[in-house]
Amino acid sequence: MDKKEYSKQGKKNRAAGARFELKVRAGLEEMGWIIDKWTNTVDYERDGNIGKVVPAKRKYNPFKKVMVIGTGFPDFICIKNINGVFEVVGVEVKKRGYLDKAEKGMCEWLLENKVFSKILIAKAVKEGRKINVEYVDFKKKYIKSQ
Repeated sequence: MDKKEYSKQGKKNRAAGARFELKVRAGLEEMGWIIDKWTNTVDYERDGNIGKVVPAKRKYNPFKKVMVIGTGFPDFICIKNINGVFEVVGVEVKKRGYLDKAEKGMCEWLLENKVFSKILIAKAVKEGRKINVEYVDFKKKYIKSQ
């Protein structure tokens, strides 16, 4: 594969990821959640595990000459009133459903410090030609002690 083919593939992958993220957002809104783009991330020192929620750095796209704002982790914050109690959930959209080591650490920190009551990973599941969304609870998939 030469450079141009890698470039084309990257563009297709980014576009497919953006479409899937929009599908997840629309599905959550349909379920009655209030959704917003989470523009923060976790900054922590690995040795002392001292962390804090900080605004995510914006990325500059030199080709389109724009600043990309949506770089927070997780992707969405979802709020829903359930029997008079507000539930605040973080949703990370991953088409294949896998988190890397840094993302797992950030999820653990966010849950330990009660920033979110739960973190869901939105994963694409193919049924024939249709792509459906499956929500996986982070605690159930990655934290085995519970």
